Amino acid sequence: MKDNALSNILNQYDSKEHIDGQLYTLNLGPTHPATHGIFQNVLTMDGERIVHAEQTVGYIHRAFEKISERRNLTQITTLTDRMNYCSSPINNLGWHMTVEKLIGCKVPKRVHYMRVIMMELARITDHMICNGVTAMDAGAITGLTYLFREREKVYEMYEEICGARLTTNMGRIGGFERDFSPKFHELLSGWLKTFPRIWGEFCSLNERNRIFMDRTINAGPISAERALSYGFTGPNLRATGVDYDVRVATPYSSYEDFDFIIPVGSSGDTYDRFMVRQQEVWESLKIIEQAYKNLPEGNFHADVPDFYLPEKADVYTKMEALIYHFKIVMGETDIPKGEVYHAVEGGNGELGFYLVSDGGRSPYRLHFRRPCFIYYQAYPEIIKGALISDAILTLCSLNVIAGELDA
Repeated sequence: MKDNALSNILNQYDSKEHIDGQLYTLNLGPTHPATHGIFQNVLTMDGERIVHAEQTVGYIHRAFEKISERRNLTQITTLTDRMNYCSSPINNLGWHMTVEKLIGCKVPKRVHYMRVIMMELARITDHMICNGVTAMDAGAITGLTYLFREREKVYEMYEEICGARLTTNMGRIGGFERDFSPKFHELLSGWLKTFPRIWGEFCSLNERNRIFMDRTINAGPISAERALSYGFTGPNLRATGVDYDVRVATPYSSYEDFDFIIPVGSSGDTYDRFMVRQQEVWESLKIIEQAYKNLPEGNFHADVPDFYLPEKADVYTKMEALIYHFKIVMGETDIPKGEVYHAVEGGNGELGFYLVSDGGRSPYRLHFRRPCFIYYQAYPEIIKGALISDAILTLCSLNVIAGELDA
């Protein structure tokens, strides 16, 4: 936390008792490599010390929520996975659960477990990217190369499920397009045997590394009270000591069937955020192993012909299947009137979908609760008084994904 000397310096700047000409303005982004071309932070600097910061969003605005008002429910899936593209399946499947809540669709138990496996794989890849890049920004590049190799193996599993890798468009309203293939079973079972050793090596490289600890401990701290007042969720909130997790607070997709713990930190700084994600990877592995071992028999989709595309062979040979296919693809199906909110535990926190329907064929209103948009509002407060080098690490540890800033 900030020491007394630093607090006195910051109080001096707040009271404007500084001498004109001591301070200068620095643009951190949007062209800085750590800001991905879309984060602008206008910093007031005293040497390398940040005394004031103001962030700008809007460089990637895509109007997803308004576009959704002109699309049918199936087509909206391809918008959701372009928010947090580091864990796209969670976005896709969370949206499908929202629609299922509106239309009153009950999916088979097998679908629940299949979704859990894919969402936890996505959470692991999300955390691998965040922590791998955090370590790289502190100067430890080797670990990231290890993790990108492992991420490729997970993406190969995605391809077996849906044919895509990054923006996956995974699943359908009511379940999945296809069941787990023999190749998927082979890839997953092999990865579950080899990945723990690789993750253990990454943990050994960084968790007790004195250089890494010196760079991250007390960098960008936030208290539990301030985090809650901003609306923090996910690893960034749990790093402050608050054990809120949507999977436990409001279980969905049969998460209540699985045994896992919620890792928490205490100081809410960069190191605690890093460590919470480190431990969550181990917990996600436990969940995947439980779900895979106890994967129920049964169908991989629900019986909802108004929203679930029929088999292609049936479309070519049966008039009823052709009619349903046409109605779904062209958005000719009326949806029930209603107002629902559904949230899942995304890679970055509570990912929510607030859907309002007036009985038409598209949402009357749709709002995405994007956790990264909330975290970025707190960024100026978190980095105030820090060094410019700490600001980069802090931004990385918050895992602000550009696609979630503007929707």
